[in-house]
Amino acid sequence: MEKEDLSIILLTFIIYLTIWSTKIVYEESENGKIQNVLMKYLMPIANKLEQQKHIQAIKDGIVASIPIIIVGSFCTIFLGIANLLGSGPVYDFLNANMGVLTYASAFTNDMLAVYATYFIAKTLSEKYDLKGSQPAVTALVVFFILCAVVKDGQLNTSYLGSTGLFTGIVAALFTVEIYHICYERKWYIKMPESVPPMVQDSFAALVPLVLNTIIAVAIANLSLTFGSVAFPQLIMNVLAPAVTGMDTLPALLIVMFLTQLLWFFGLHGPSITSAVWATFAIAYAADNIAAYTAGQPVQHIFTFGLFYGILCVTGSGLTLGLNILMMRSKAKSLSSVGKVSIIPSLFGINEPLIFGTPIILNPFMFIPFVFGPLICTTIVYLTMNLGLVGKPIANPPGFLPPGVSAFLMTLDWKAVVLVFVLLILQTVFYYPFFKMMEKEELQKEQALEK
Repeated sequence: MEKEDLSIILLTFIIYLTIWSTKIVYEESENGKIQNVLMKYLMPIANKLEQQKHIQAIKDGIVASIPIIIVGSFCTIFLGIANLLGSGPVYDFLNANMGVLTYASAFTNDMLAVYATYFIAKTLSEKYDLKGSQPAVTALVVFFILCAVVKDGQLNTSYLGSTGLFTGIVAALFTVEIYHICYERKWYIKMPESVPPMVQDSFAALVPLVLNTIIAVAIANLSLTFGSVAFPQLIMNVLAPAVTGMDTLPALLIVMFLTQLLWFFGLHGPSITSAVWATFAIAYAADNIAAYTAGQPVQHIFTFGLFYGILCVTGSGLTLGLNILMMRSKAKSLSSVGKVSIIPSLFGINEPLIFGTPIILNPFMFIPFVFGPLICTTIVYLTMNLGLVGKPIANPPGFLPPGVSAFLMTLDWKAVVLVFVLLILQTVFYYPFFKMMEKEELQKEQALEK
């Protein structure tokens, strides 16, 4: 069976599941049976993820690296413009100065793992109340040792970019844990109180630094001796199924479903699920940028920019159409929320709509808000996988109006069309459910007036 046929079958299944779910949800909405079951099993898992220090440190550290990736992505835009033009004075200028225009890319995207390592270690050390930057700097030392950066007397930068990202995560978490154990058990050099605090902190960091260095050297050499590869390559070999598996339609659908479901229960879906997928998505984006810059085919679809710029354009649930429907509603409460929410929604911030409507635990909104984005996700994946729309080659800044991020990300005008097709489709999907919700709100308002 061809993968295109499989994708079409999957899309058909999602549509069928949506229709079937509509019937089930409205049969059970009055007694709240579905909500109670999901709250019982979903909430504890979500809360544990929110409270888990290591997962949150990875997520926060990766997110902190995004501005650096955005700066690096701007370099590929010059290359993309040159490819779009093909000839002419502007093309000649860009082509002649491409080395200068893309110079920053070597120190941003091509060194992504370095920055991510520092930010993850810094975040985790703060969660453990470890003062100063020593744990984060030590994490960089460990990372460089594990990456075998110096090879045959030459500086090897092969694993400083996206290929070393998972090694950076391991280095950051491992280093800070060693620091935490040392400080908790008072395994550090304590100086007299008369010594300046800066000197005290430097000597206190000496023991955990030495321990981390010894362990990192041992691991790096064991990997080179017995595995015949550098440690980052060993990690990539082990994680290969997971790394490739995240850039598939089933994985994307699971991510979107959990994101929307968590939102429906009042939890910030992207904030929770990104702890799992953000590392992969950012690595995919870095790979795409590197491939495009080198003139090679772009392979990946699931990137950080794709998630926010297309799959969640105007906010989780693609709610711009719903927002417009509410603005025009006869129900005063819905109209008021719609008018207040429209400007933030245009820039991808739809929390006022989610909490103001509210969409949370609203049985009318469950089907379109949770399942509608799955159909949109399938359409996006199919169009990009079949080559109808260009794949992401840059990470644009966030909070841009609909279509702007899509174009900057792909440099393909068809991506802009795709965004508006998705928004229209999602609006059509919202419409019958909105009318039912509006009818109920009008009845409530009329009852109050009496």
